[in-house]
Amino acid sequence: MPTVSSRGDAMRGLAVFISDIRNCKSKEAESKRINKELANIRSKFKGDKTLDGYSKKKYVCKLLFIFLLGHDIDFGHMEAVNLLSSNKYTEKQIGYLFISVLVSSNSDLMKLIIQNIKNDISSPKPVHVNLALHCIANIGSVEMSEAFGQEVPKLLVSAHASASVKQSAALCLLRLIRTLPEAMTYAEWASRVIHLLNDQHMWLTAATSLIHTLSQLSPGDYKGCVSLAVSRLSRIVTSTYTDLQDYTYYFVPAPWLSVKLLRLLQCYPVPEEPAVRGRLVECLETILNKCQEPPKSKKVQHSNSKNAVLFEAINLIIHIDSLGLVLIPQPFWRQVDLMLPILLTSEFIIFLCVLSEPNLLVRACNQLGQFLQHRETNLRYLALESMCLLAGSEFSADAVKKHRETVINALKTERDVSVRQRAVDLLYAMCDKTNSEEIVAEMLAYLKKADYAIREEMVLKVAILSEKYASDYTWYVDTILKLIRVAGDYVSEEVWHRVIQIVINRDDAQGYAAKTVFENLQAPACHENMVKVGGYILGEFGNLIAGDERSSPLVQFNLLHSKFHLCTPSTRALLLSTYIKFINLFPEIKPTIQNVLQNNNQLRNADVELQQRALEYSQLSSITSQDVLATVLEEMPPFPERESSILAKLKKKKPASVQVSLVGCFIPSTESTEHANRPTYSTIACSFLLRFKLIHFKNLLIFADTIPTGSKGMRGLEFFLFMFKNSGVLFENALIQVGVKCEFKEQYGRVGLFFGNKTGNQLQNFAAAVSLAQTNPHNPQINVATQKEPPSQIDGGAQVQHFINLECISMFSGSPNLQLRYQHSSAPQQVTLKLPVIINKFMEGVDMNSGDFFSRWKQLGQPTQETQKIFQARHPIDTEAARTKLTGFGMCALTNVDPNPENLVGSGIIKTKTSQIGCLLRLEPNKQAKMYRLTVRSSVGEAAALICSMLE
Repeated sequence: MPTVSSRGDAMRGLAVFISDIRNCKSKEAESKRINKELANIRSKFKGDKTLDGYSKKKYVCKLLFIFLLGHDIDFGHMEAVNLLSSNKYTEKQIGYLFISVLVSSNSDLMKLIIQNIKNDISSPKPVHVNLALHCIANIGSVEMSEAFGQEVPKLLVSAHASASVKQSAALCLLRLIRTLPEAMTYAEWASRVIHLLNDQHMWLTAATSLIHTLSQLSPGDYKGCVSLAVSRLSRIVTSTYTDLQDYTYYFVPAPWLSVKLLRLLQCYPVPEEPAVRGRLVECLETILNKCQEPPKSKKVQHSNSKNAVLFEAINLIIHIDSLGLVLIPQPFWRQVDLMLPILLTSEFIIFLCVLSEPNLLVRACNQLGQFLQHRETNLRYLALESMCLLAGSEFSADAVKKHRETVINALKTERDVSVRQRAVDLLYAMCDKTNSEEIVAEMLAYLKKADYAIREEMVLKVAILSEKYASDYTWYVDTILKLIRVAGDYVSEEVWHRVIQIVINRDDAQGYAAKTVFENLQAPACHENMVKVGGYILGEFGNLIAGDERSSPLVQFNLLHSKFHLCTPSTRALLLSTYIKFINLFPEIKPTIQNVLQNNNQLRNADVELQQRALEYSQLSSITSQDVLATVLEEMPPFPERESSILAKLKKKKPASVQVSLVGCFIPSTESTEHANRPTYSTIACSFLLRFKLIHFKNLLIFADTIPTGSKGMRGLEFFLFMFKNSGVLFENALIQVGVKCEFKEQYGRVGLFFGNKTGNQLQNFAAAVSLAQTNPHNPQINVATQKEPPSQIDGGAQVQHFINLECISMFSGSPNLQLRYQHSSAPQQVTLKLPVIINKFMEGVDMNSGDFFSRWKQLGQPTQETQKIFQARHPIDTEAARTKLTGFGMCALTNVDPNPENLVGSGIIKTKTSQIGCLLRLEPNKQAKMYRLTVRSSVGEAAALICSMLE
């Protein structure tokens, strides 16, 4: 670093200006001082043509400081460029700094800047060359790549360049390659770049990063780096070498370089030469051995650096295994060379052998197993992630399965959701025929309390595993039906379609499936997906259980029809098809079913699809003979074998996690891609009966709650209702209907939005955005993550979905805004709504006895912890109705607590990520005066005031 004068160091005017800014008492005073300084700088640049370099540097520094305070700078750029021509390091440094921060890549000054950079690159002073290279890398534009793509490599391989210049050149070239790979030529200086790995200076950490990127872009030109990388790695990890001891970091030699070398080796197959291969095996064994040694320091830096090298070594071991190779420890080479054949290929030599215990894969797995119970969360996460890869290897799969109980325990007890996600992935990866029932049972048990963000993926994995490893299809049917009971909202169409396809193809499972689904339909609360499966299976195989009077034809029909009015139009359409199937299976109940089909509620249904089905099925059952009816409604034929649609969906959702393939899967093969994975009732020749297929129904209404026609959105009364419920119609006009369905658990929430196009024309350029009125953008009160975006077009009469995941970080008031934008008939439309995400949604009720309640009530006796309001009752006072509202609000309505039985008391805890806020409530009605007195006490006064105002 050059010597800098004391005057250049001081820049007293800059120090005074910064001091003035810090001493400003208000934003207005700061702006006034900055505007005054900007005016002074502007006048100096315009009026004084004899400004020396020091003054220019000082004023440019002031402009930089003003820019960092958040103010726009629209002058001074030329003066900064002029500083590049100075021979003084400090002036040139400030000029480059200003250009890197404030000059855009498409500026008119860029050609002049490039010329100055070229002059500095050819300078004999290394500090000037470094400044120029740093500027090139900071800007990193296409124009910079084209201008210096051939110049920077010359510095990199120059014999006269210093180590600092080579380091800067390597990092600069890396940035240019990433910006414009096609502008670079790789082969002409490949050999000289590779030999940079032999350099004695530790700047080669930067060179290794460059070679790693070049190896990915042009692997053939850089394959010679493998032997040099192994040699360098061996010198680092082997204790017999001492030339790199100066670069030891907390007793770990050169950890950053080691990690980069291990990463570089993952770009190529195992080395061909036995000597190089032996050194690589020795390095990996040494790294694994060192991790077993007692730590040399209790500092976290020591464990972090040692574990970083270990995990990268394990990744290299997994990489070699994925190529179908086996690394043989050195003691076994002689026996292998004598006993086993060698397979020659055009690229490398592979020893066909089986590794004797203990091998590297198993040792790596055992080492990772020790991390599964480590107190550090990041280590547990990385261990689970790496073991997911090891589970796919035939050599380490058994070693991974030994840790099954530990992984299951992590799934149950881990506080971090990302670690639980990796535990689910590992259970999925280690599952086989020997442990499938236990793993599926554990995943189903956890599914009841799993985080919303991973439930859909877990449902897919449970469905795949239960099908893949089902030795008994009765177990498969039980598992899928339990899956629908536990997580019905997350069971996609592919899952329930799949169970139907398998039941149809398995004669031995049909009777059991019909009996089991019939029993599940008898539950008081039955999910709609269960109704779909029940309607389909009973329509096909209900006759197999009709001999029992408890499941007679009429009982089956009455059971299904009792669910009819609770279902969406698509499910009602399926049930109508089931009814016509019943007429064929059970002629004795034909009059009963015809009465339903000919009912005005069906024949005059507002849904066109339901109306048409009812009419056609009614006519079909009336005018055709029994033989024709039996032919048209014959049993579904078996489905042809194809890849499972569930597996395809999981691959699309999370490609890296899918390691199970389904063999012998039965998927319908049809011409139409729209219905390729949907089950159909029969192949019918008559054209008017082609609609028997299950199709995507339009005008799908999700909720029974409605807003009066013409409503412009959720107003006061509607918003009040959403405090006590989680689903309903949020907005409706002549063009669009917006429905919402919410789920909340502790500090997490999931909001499903349903957008229905009520017109016959397509809604184009559709976009939905959620915005938050955060008091401090740097410390948000709610985290919002979009799980599923809606499509940009909504067809006429169609409905699309939009899912949002929420996390409550801290106490908040108000609600997020939902802004909809779309075009209808080329006319832009915009709607802004309030989402029903309110603080009470994150509240959980707490049961207390009288003693605990009033003890806690007295503890919260500070004036700042209580809010009380007396207000007029809007409706006749009804204690039971008020109790129901209190429960819907999220509190636990306590009984036999208050001495006055007319009073209502409740307790709850608002759960956020940062804290848990206890709340107690007491509602005292006065029926004679028709008044209420509401008292809320909370450990946070803001929460008490907010809840009181919401319930008033």
